[in-house]
Order: sequence, then structure tokens, then C-alpha cells
Amino acid sequence: MKNTFQIYVAVVVATCFSFSPAMAQKTAKPAAKRLDDKVFKDATVETYKTVGQTELKAWIFKPTSIDESQKLPAAIFFFGGGWRGGTPKQFVEHCKHLAGRGMVGIVVDYRVSSRHPVKVVDCIADAKSAVRWVRSNSERLGIDPEKIAAGGGSAGGHLAAATATVAGFDSPNDPATVSCRPDALLLFNPAVVLAEIPGKTEIDRERTERINERAGVESSKISPYHGDLTSAPPTFIVHGKADTTVPFQTVEFYTEKMKTNGRECRLIGYENQQHGFFNFGKGDSVYFKKTVAEMDAFLVSLGYLRAKGGIE
Repeated sequence: MKNTFQIYVAVVVATCFSFSPAMAQKTAKPAAKRLDDKVFKDATVETYKTVGQTELKAWIFKPTSIDESQKLPAAIFFFGGGWRGGTPKQFVEHCKHLAGRGMVGIVVDYRVSSRHPVKVVDCIADAKSAVRWVRSNSERLGIDPEKIAAGGGSAGGHLAAATATVAGFDSPNDPATVSCRPDALLLFNPAVVLAEIPGKTEIDRERTERINERAGVESSKISPYHGDLTSAPPTFIVHGKADTTVPFQTVEFYTEKMKTNGRECRLIGYENQQHGFFNFGKGDSVYFKKTVAEMDAFLVSLGYLRAKGGIE
């Protein structure tokens, strides 16, 4: 158990926590050009947050036929990429599916170290801002403010979970009276354990220091597992059992703690599947279809969607 977790931490350090601000400045690319793509053509785009000269965008996918008097459930998705890179394109097809089923699907951009000199705590701040922005604008956007899910993959899954479980790291300009806590979580191979679990796992001092430096704070303070799960919202997790980047054992630990706290957590493991197996376009998209069907069923169980059945 300890050896598996040490390997996991080594991978996280190598792939997620090793990017410096100096490297970010050398490889920075204009966000507007990077995201100018026809994949967003069915969405409306708005700025949910401005930090200095950086405008962070939200792409909103709505059902084609809308009863203006009805407020719809919504899901906000955060892309993966180790808090270093990635693109909101990752969850566009998830949003299109949800829009086709009567929900509002939203993908957002957030600051990452390859484009901005940020720490993981800044990524969390952006994620919390995004949830608050959607809730603050729910009336205008036709969204039910009490049915807002947050989701994401890998580092994006971490951010979604952090909005519900990690205290602090709020942006100073955010409305403090508006909750950043989503009403449900949709997590795809999420990084939910970022610190040692006493009695179950251990991390050596050097690795801990590297994680803390990149995170911008002691790692346990940004680790969803180590946060407050006593009021965590209903949670859906899909994960590959052969994942060597974020081992399946970590989400088992998380699910166990959720259930110990009396919280709903639906974990679905896929044999022989590795990190990112669920992505649209991966192979023949068979696991995209399987995992979206499971997500759909979970949302039906919460009353966010009407029973109909999966994805074709």
C-alpha cells in the first residue's frame, strides 16, 4: 500500500509539480489564439473572471429548445493537464451530451503554469470563482442555482473536488456571500489524494517539499481527501484500474472516507484502463460513451435529468 502511494506521489511530482514560472514565461502562448476553434461553435462565450490582463472564459452549451420559465441544472467542467496545461476542449463533448439531454454544460478556462506564473492554489481560486460566477448569474443564464455540478478530469477533477472540500484560497474580488460549493461532483480519474494518509501511506520529506513548493501551500491543505468531507455533495467517480498516473487505490481511499462520513460516492472502476481512458476520441471513443452513460445515469438518480438512457 505504501509503495503504491509513493510511486503515485513520484509521478505527480514529476508530471504536475515540476513546472517553474520561468519555464512558463518562455512557453506562454496567447489564450485567444489557442482556443479559437470550431469545436466551440455551438456555445456562447463569456468572461467569468479577469486577473490582470488575463480574461478567463466560460463556454456555455444550452439545449436548443428552452422553456424560458424553467431553470435548468448545469455542470461546469475543468480540464486536466497537471495544473500546467490542457484545454477546455476536453469536456466539450460532455457538455454537448448534457445540452442534448436538457442541462446546461459549461467548460471554463483557468490559469495554468505553462501560460501563467501560478501555483495550484491559484488554480483552485479560479475554479471557485467559476462556480460562484455561474451561481451569481444563474437567473440570467437560466440555471437552477441549487443544481450546479462541478466536474473534471485528473487535475481538473482535483479542482472540481476542491471547490466542495477545500477551505480557503478564494479570490479577493469574489462575492463572499455566494457559495462556491457545487451541488454534485462528476470526477474522471481525479487527483483527490495529494498528501500522506497516516497509517495508510507515506511520502518522504524531499517529495513533500517539492509538492508544497509547487502547490504554494502545504499539500494537505489542497488535498480533497484531507478536506472537509462531512458535507461533501453527491459524488460520481470513474477511474481506470490500471491508471499509473493517479492509481485507482487513491479514489478507493476517497470513496471509503466519503462513505464513512455518510456521503454518497459512486465509484466505477474499469479493468485494464489507464489515465485519460474516458476522453472523447480516445481509441474509438468506446469508454467515452460508457462513462458518459454512467454519468447520465448518476444525474438521473439526482433528478438533474429525466430517465431516458445514456448516449447513442
